[in-house]
Amino acid sequence: MPNIQCLPSHVADLIAAGEVVERPASVVKELLENAIDAGATAIVVEVERGGLTYLRITDNGCGIAPGELPTAFLRHATSKLRTAQDLAAIGTLGFRGEALAAISAVSHVDIFSRQKESDVGAMLHLDGGVAGEVTETGCPEGTTICIRDLFYNTPARMKFMKKDSAEGAAVHGIVQHVALSHPQISFKLIRDGSEVLYTPGDGKLLSAVYAAMGRDFALGLVEVKGCGGDIAVEGYVTRPLNGHGTRGKQVLFVNGRFVKSQLLTAALEEAYRNRLMKGKFPGCVLHVTLPPDMVDVNVHPAKTVVKFVSDKPVFDAVYYTVRSALDAAEKPAEQEKPKENFYRTMTVQQYRETAAEEKKPLGSYSRPATSQPAAPVRPAPTYSAPPVRPVTTTTYASKPVEKPPLSGEIRDVVRQAGETFTVPGRTEDGRQVTYEITPPAVEKAAPVAEVPTAAVEKAAEVSKTAEKVAEQTTMELPETEQKVLQSAPAPWRMVGEVLKTYIICEDDKENVWLIDKHAAHERVRFDALKANPQPLMAQTLLEPLAVTLAAEEYSAVLEHTETLRHFGFDCEDFGDGTVLVREIPADILTGDAAATLEELAKKLLEQRADPAGARDELLHTMACKSAIKAGMNTSPAELAALVEKVQAGEIAYCPHGRPVAVKLTKYEIEKMFKRA
Repeated sequence: MPNIQCLPSHVADLIAAGEVVERPASVVKELLENAIDAGATAIVVEVERGGLTYLRITDNGCGIAPGELPTAFLRHATSKLRTAQDLAAIGTLGFRGEALAAISAVSHVDIFSRQKESDVGAMLHLDGGVAGEVTETGCPEGTTICIRDLFYNTPARMKFMKKDSAEGAAVHGIVQHVALSHPQISFKLIRDGSEVLYTPGDGKLLSAVYAAMGRDFALGLVEVKGCGGDIAVEGYVTRPLNGHGTRGKQVLFVNGRFVKSQLLTAALEEAYRNRLMKGKFPGCVLHVTLPPDMVDVNVHPAKTVVKFVSDKPVFDAVYYTVRSALDAAEKPAEQEKPKENFYRTMTVQQYRETAAEEKKPLGSYSRPATSQPAAPVRPAPTYSAPPVRPVTTTTYASKPVEKPPLSGEIRDVVRQAGETFTVPGRTEDGRQVTYEITPPAVEKAAPVAEVPTAAVEKAAEVSKTAEKVAEQTTMELPETEQKVLQSAPAPWRMVGEVLKTYIICEDDKENVWLIDKHAAHERVRFDALKANPQPLMAQTLLEPLAVTLAAEEYSAVLEHTETLRHFGFDCEDFGDGTVLVREIPADILTGDAAATLEELAKKLLEQRADPAGARDELLHTMACKSAIKAGMNTSPAELAALVEKVQAGEIAYCPHGRPVAVKLTKYEIEKMFKRA
């Protein structure tokens, strides 16, 4: 057993930095909270290369006294707490005193600060947590902190950093959330020399939402304002028709602090029950305000998780406030009285009343003069039905219009046989008729014995040939050639479909099956997509589709453009959190393209460390979106094909693990009806 000893202060600072400083976005969050606690009304954030090489935050707050600058970078040095009782009612964003110490331990820091009553500011430089001397310098009122070469002395942390675009998007998301939490403060974000976010700081939450989350999101909001006891809820939620494919547009605050709370999310989504399309999630910017002693913010190092003293009052406050706002938004607004218009449409009765009031004769109305003479009125053309000719049946005499020629040999045979025969022909008007030909009288017929034998044999051959031709024209095949290929009957019988979702099937063992057609088809699609290594077939859109995503989802899409192209999505950066989609998979409807892309971005975020798992998750989403949906009309042939797959044992579970079919035995059914 090794000896127990205290860690060196430098190692302890590095461990603490790992808990507080996860990435450049964590640094921005901690420094923004300090600036807000300092009373700043305008804050500027500048980042380069996602914040790894350069990061600067400037505020116009109260500033730090020169003598307190070195103390500010010591662990557990804070101006927010004095006694243990203060922990029960924390009203500031930062309070632990670990942020500056953790940041300085893994970077090069320069801090400039000047208080309002001072004419000269002070500057301090730190390398890896080691502070230099405080010197006087000229600087504006407030505090400016420059962070360079983040994680330069912790290579293990550096190798887990993502691309600059992803880290920059994470910084953008943090600034966005903080700007929404304090609309009275003006925030500006400059990323690689370009201004990407600016809020006016006019105190209006809708202005901050418009600037931070975009015009389309802001125009589809419903205002929420209410309270329950000591708990107040206000903000904005999206209309039910403007649902999103993920929860990335849900921004929740408790006492001005951005939090991730399953309780608040559940209350919000419960208020949308029976209002929102299945698979969609509401978006919101909600502020929940309650007494500080009713919430514990000291349960997570990053302070993004809070714990309430009592969950039910908070749940009810959010639920009933949001539901009341949605109910009010669904009521039709009272129609305003239309303004008088010069061009009006009135009924005959209205015209009569108006004319009577103005004491004008009814016949005084005349057509306004026109520059061109009116065209003469032409009488409507009259039509007469064509004469109906009676259908008559014509009987043709035996004398044909034109007798077909007969060969000498056949004529001799007919003369000898003494029979009347028929031949086809045509009349003068083209009709097909049959002519009876009677051989002329024979002058002194020669004895039968004198008929040439060759002619008789020839006639017999002609007769046999005619019989063979007649047999062939009947198109009757021998019994040995009339074979019908019949497959064996299937060992199951499809009864039908109920609720436009479930297929009822009976097998040969007297079992009844209920098959979920969506789950079954989803599994079939997933297996087909997984077995095909080739890129999915894509369809080019006539007009590119602009999809606005949350900050992290936006960075994930830009980071995996090649992966998405393999799955049929051709995306390119459009700026300000928006991507332009030019191609979508052929099996996806255009209306589902935005929601599908949002889900794919979410799966990419969740499966970054496992490429194989990420591919399966993406295939799950693609299979689900392209499969038959519950409630859709499905042809019997498609249903039978799904039943065949289930009965053959090829599919049993959908890609998400849900069962595809449920079996009910005859005994179970009889037991339900008390027959067993």
